Parts: sequence; C-alpha cells; structure tokens
Amino acid sequence: MHLRPFSLCLLTILLAGCSGSTSAPDTHTSLSSSQPRSNQSSSDRSSSSQSRDGEFYTGADLSYVNELLDCGVQYRHDNVITDPYQLFANAGTDIVRVRLWHNPDWTQYSNFADVRKTIERAHAAGLKVLLDFHYSDTWADPHKQIIPAAWEHLYGDTEALAQALNDYTQEVLAQLAEDDQLPEYVQIGNETNIEILKPASTQDETASINWPRSIALFHSGLAAVDDINTRFEADIQTMIHIAQPENAVRWFAQATAAGLDNFDLIGLSYYPKWSEVPLSELDVSLIDLHDTYQKPVMIVETAYPWTLENFDQANNILGSDSLISGYPATKSGQRQYLLDLKHIVQKAGGLGVIYWEPAWVSSACSTLWGTGSHWENASLFDAANNNNPLPAMDFFAKDQ
Repeated sequence: MHLRPFSLCLLTILLAGCSGSTSAPDTHTSLSSSQPRSNQSSSDRSSSSQSRDGEFYTGADLSYVNELLDCGVQYRHDNVITDPYQLFANAGTDIVRVRLWHNPDWTQYSNFADVRKTIERAHAAGLKVLLDFHYSDTWADPHKQIIPAAWEHLYGDTEALAQALNDYTQEVLAQLAEDDQLPEYVQIGNETNIEILKPASTQDETASINWPRSIALFHSGLAAVDDINTRFEADIQTMIHIAQPENAVRWFAQATAAGLDNFDLIGLSYYPKWSEVPLSELDVSLIDLHDTYQKPVMIVETAYPWTLENFDQANNILGSDSLISGYPATKSGQRQYLLDLKHIVQKAGGLGVIYWEPAWVSSACSTLWGTGSHWENASLFDAANNNNPLPAMDFFAKDQ
C-alpha cells in the first residue's frame, strides 16, 4: 500500500501501491545467475505451511494503530473504550500485519521500536504476526522500491547489497527473538512488482527487471530467515508479496524461471479498483498460483468503503470509482464484500485474507498529504458513532 500526490482529479492522493496496471517485466541478464539459498526444495518448504485443505486465517494490518493511539484516538465496543489489539482478537482475528521501514527519519513510526511494540501487543492479545519488511525508508510499492539511504552506496555492488540486506534482516529478527517476540510470518519486501532496492532517480515501473540481481537479493533475505530459524529453533514462514493477482501470475512465472525458490507463501494485494480480475473470477488466479507453485496463497491487502463521506481534511482514497456492482458504499455493502471475498478465497484453497488498515480512523495525526485519515471511510469503525465497530467486523468471525 502506498500514498502519493495525485494532481489530475479532485482527490489529492492516490493509492498507488495497489495499482493493477503494472506492466509485466522482461528478463534482464546483465549479471550472472545467483545460487539457491539452501538445499531444501520448494516442496519441502511448502509442506510446513498450511495446505489448501488446512486452516483459514483472517487478519488486520494495524501499522497505524500506535500512532493513532498517541494522537488520542479511542476505539470502542458497545461504546466502551477498548484496546484495539484486544478488540480485533475478540472479533476473531488471527493475524496482525505490520510494516517496517529501514530508517524513516520523516516519522517516529513504522521503525523498529514502533514495530516491536506492535508485535508485543499483538502477541499479548494472542494474535500471530506477519512482519512486512519494506526494505526502504518509506513506502515500497509497485511504483517505487527506493533503496534505504544507508545502502545507496552499495547499489552497484549486488553482493555487498545482498549481504547488507541479510545482515539487517537477521539483526531485526535476532532482536525480536531476544525479547521472545519473533513473528510467525515474514514478508521479504512489499508489493515487489518492480525491481527492488534501486535509487529514487532510477524508479521506473515500466523498466525490465534485472532478474539475476533481484533473485540474489530475495534469496539473501530468505536465507536470513532460514538462519534465524536455525539459530533460535523457530519456524518463521516466508512470503513474497505482489500487488494484484494478474501481476502475480506473470511475476512468479518470470521469477521462478530466473531461479527464485525456497519461499513458503505467496502474498497478494487485491483491490478491485486497481485489478483487472473481477471478484467473481478471483478464484481462478488463486488456484492457478497455488497449483503452479505448490505454495499457499494469502490475500494480505484488501479494503472496501462503507461510505463516500469524508470526515476530516484528508481526502479519501477509495471513492465512487472504487465500487463494484452489487456492493454499494454502505455498512452492509462493505460487510458483504468482505464476507464474499473471504468465502471465495476459502473455497479456492487460499490461506487467508488480511484487511489493510481497518483501524486507520480520523485523528489529529498528519500524513505526508494532510491531517486526518485518508481511509476512515474504508476503516472498520464508524466515524459517525464514536469509532464503534462496523458490521463488517463480522469478517473476522469463524462462523461467518
């Protein structure tokens, strides 16, 4: 998920991280091919994850919650102020997803200290954690994958950059292990549709991917998790995350042909507004990805508006152009979208669905683009009713 200025319409921001228009990359072979990160086969690794007949998870990306609480936001259940982590746990949520930026000097959040706090609170509420390494100082998405400033001098040296990525990943996870807070799942990158870890001046979503370089970097991150699993006798599952299923079908075909191997899960963003795949045909892509790569597939980002009203000065991302037939921007429409999506993914053998920032309600906090929330009309809390849960919270319940 990514937000950036958009000057061609009434909205001043656009959810660029979930665009479904990313072109399929072409293979680029200027570097020699990297070696697999271990001798363990993909089939061996995927067998340790849930199969198509296994348990189904629902989750919530709560990356903004600590910041919102610091801004004075209160979440309620039946009008009683409630800890948001416990509120989601009580609703039936299984997994909390949280993003990690490398050195975001423009914010006090989504850094290691903030992420560790999220993980601690999620685990205390009995929730699993999916840690999302962006490998950037800011939003990483299908339109930009900007290398951290601390690593920019390594851009021309793939081996050294891969080592820095490996060292950093291990350092983060080792610190969490010392606090007994290892996540259950780790994303190696966020919406990595385009080539990762490149300078801002070279960002081009239409450019071909240097696959040998990219595979070396992915394998370095994956190997870091393997090493942590060995050192701490853990069982962290690894995920590669692509925005929009149609892009994933193309991306994984090229990436695996170039040597990508030994990851555990396929993660997808699915927003109907930016995807070429209608909800009614989503199952085809999910089954194709699972059967082709023998990996469990999870939707790790989705959302839908419950209203088109704006409750603050921050323009909303999901407007009328986000609606699909049969699902109006109402409380019941949002609920039905989520329940139908959940059932489609479940019937297709998917591992689960995670809602992106369901708690990003209106507040006095400022973003890069305004004061308030760009998402309160797509949150799962009623801005007109003291942030009590909306009916769509039923999505997390096991009997729905």
